[in-house]
Amino acid sequence: MIAAALAAGSRLICGASVRWHCDPSETKQRIYFGNHSSHLDFVMIWSALPPRLRRSARPVAGRDYWERGAVRRYLAGRVFRAVLIERGKTGDKSGAQAAIEQMAREMGDLYSLIVFPEGTRSSNGLVGPFKSGLYHLSQLRPDVELVPVYLENLNRILPKGESLPVPMMSRVTFGPAFDANGGDKAEFLLKAREALMQLRDAR
Repeated sequence: MIAAALAAGSRLICGASVRWHCDPSETKQRIYFGNHSSHLDFVMIWSALPPRLRRSARPVAGRDYWERGAVRRYLAGRVFRAVLIERGKTGDKSGAQAAIEQMAREMGDLYSLIVFPEGTRSSNGLVGPFKSGLYHLSQLRPDVELVPVYLENLNRILPKGESLPVPMMSRVTFGPAFDANGGDKAEFLLKAREALMQLRDAR
């Protein structure tokens, strides 16, 4: 009940319209990857999913933020069932590898994930280069579907550094499943970002 109310409230505040370019009834495990400009991002992707898919979709988020305070801990653990990861220092390869292995493990044979390949929030709404995590995760879980999700206007509804959202219209666009067709890490990340960017003007 709390999850349903939170999903409805989020869509109302953000005035979100949702567009699908893949099958919204598909129950196959997926990795939804989106652009990142606001703390609302994973909430909006999660709330835009049909209830059946929402129940098995787990956002990936930083432990340091979502375990700060009782309300955040409750939402992350009991409502979103988030996969909380330790955010290590830049260049900490062992920490990054452990986080990727944790994500793959937490998916099991049931759950989908919501991830943000940029690794950090954009301050200007532009989509930055993708870090390598999505590539390594896809290598560990080649059996799941990769679905790009473009979020529009959330950087204005809850900008970086702000704590209260400003109600206005937004859009969530789910793209067709992404297929890298082989290639090395650099090519994969470039194609994944392009698949996401193409959704900006999709109708």
